[in-house]
Amino acid sequence: MNIFEQLAAPLPSIHWRAQSVFKGNDSRPPAAMALAYMDARDVMDRLDTVVGPDSWQDSYVETVKGRVIASISICIDGQWVSKSDGAGDTDVEGEKGGMSDAFKRAAVKWGIGRYLYRMEAVWAECELTDNGKWKRWTAKGLATLAAAANAPPAAKEGDVPDSFLAFIAGLSNDPDPAGYWKANFPGVPSEWRNACVKFKEKMKAKEPA
Repeated sequence: MNIFEQLAAPLPSIHWRAQSVFKGNDSRPPAAMALAYMDARDVMDRLDTVVGPDSWQDSYVETVKGRVIASISICIDGQWVSKSDGAGDTDVEGEKGGMSDAFKRAAVKWGIGRYLYRMEAVWAECELTDNGKWKRWTAKGLATLAAAANAPPAAKEGDVPDSFLAFIAGLSNDPDPAGYWKANFPGVPSEWRNACVKFKEKMKAKEPA
């Protein structure tokens, strides 16, 4: 695998941002449209892992209209190669958010996280605040997002089996994950078992040392 394939490989984890909210009704619980994204630290970790901390650098310039242009340069075969992209200030963090967005967009030029932009939005069950805004994902919602993140490439929206969703939800919440795995893993369709293994590995990676 060359450097470009390594940079473009799927990230260890995916973040989800809630967008449109469905407040629920008598037949359906509240849900939110979830969009996959990466943060700046994901990009830094990927660059450190693939090329090394001493073989990449970033720089920023501001245009006369206040747009931030970020450049990510990587040393390849002794030559520095740069790719750039820009963003304006964000509503949440202003100038800092604009720099972060520009940095991530430049990373996409290198292939990092580019596949996230091809992922379709996912509707996932959630809890709402008293004024009807997104509060947190429910266990079932997290299972839906885990399924979307680990879905085989051929899977299409609506193809995720209930058995996989139930297995991920149970594995996430059972106090004895090993016992739950042994008892329930055989019931997962064979084509989805590799996704289950990936999810378990991510769970172990997040366990405290």
